[in-house]
Parts: sequence; structure tokens; C-alpha cells
Amino acid sequence: MSTFVYDGDCAFCTRCAEFIERRIPTDARVVPWQFADLDQLGLTEAQCEEAVQWVGSDGSRASGPDAIAALLASSGPVWRIAGVGLRIPPVRAVAWPAYRWVARNRHRMPGGTAACSLPQETRDRLYGPSGG
Repeated sequence: MSTFVYDGDCAFCTRCAEFIERRIPTDARVVPWQFADLDQLGLTEAQCEEAVQWVGSDGSRASGPDAIAALLASSGPVWRIAGVGLRIPPVRAVAWPAYRWVARNRHRMPGGTAACSLPQETRDRLYGPSGG
């Protein structure tokens, strides 16, 4: 079974996962990394803290917007089209910077809380000293 892994400590991420579970028909498990068997999935905490992760039933792996595209591709026809669209090179080129911006600002997003904010040290490591 395919698995989509997100940060369960982040309210914004959890709200997005709840949306997926309610609105996007997929057979994939949608699970917070804190409750996933990361060893079995071949993932590390660092990978899961950095971005959402996809582990396909076929062994494929993806992270960030590529993981979202894989999840969408595993769902119903309308969402599948969105997943294909997210993989088009010009769209994908914009998706990664947009994903990183959302990740840095997820505590400011609807449903986000201060708990969603990555520690400054982590933001600096991932995105550079300015966090932007």
C-alpha cells in the first residue's frame, strides 16, 4: 500500500491531511510521520521534517510537491489530472519554491499555529540565513 507521510505536529499540515482524507479518493495511507514506521518506509525523521513524503506500493519515493503529485496521481480522475499537471516541468519548477515558501510560513496559513513553525535553526539550514 502506498503511504503519504506528513508532519502531525503541524496544525496546518494536519488540516491539509484531513482535507485529503475527506476529499481526495485514494487508497494510500495518509499518516503523520510521528506515528509511521519510518524504518519500514525507508524514511528518516529529517526527511519527514523537511517535506511531506510519498512511498509508493511499487517502492517509488517522492517528497514535497512531487509527493503531492504522486498522491494526486493515485486518486480519482479529476485529482489525477491535477497530479499530472503538477509534474509538467514548468509547473514543477514553480511548485518547489512555492512549497518551500508554504513550509516556511505554514504557521501563518489558515489553521496553522505557532507549533507549525519550524525552529529558526532548521529554517536557516533548509532555506538559508534569511529564512527566505
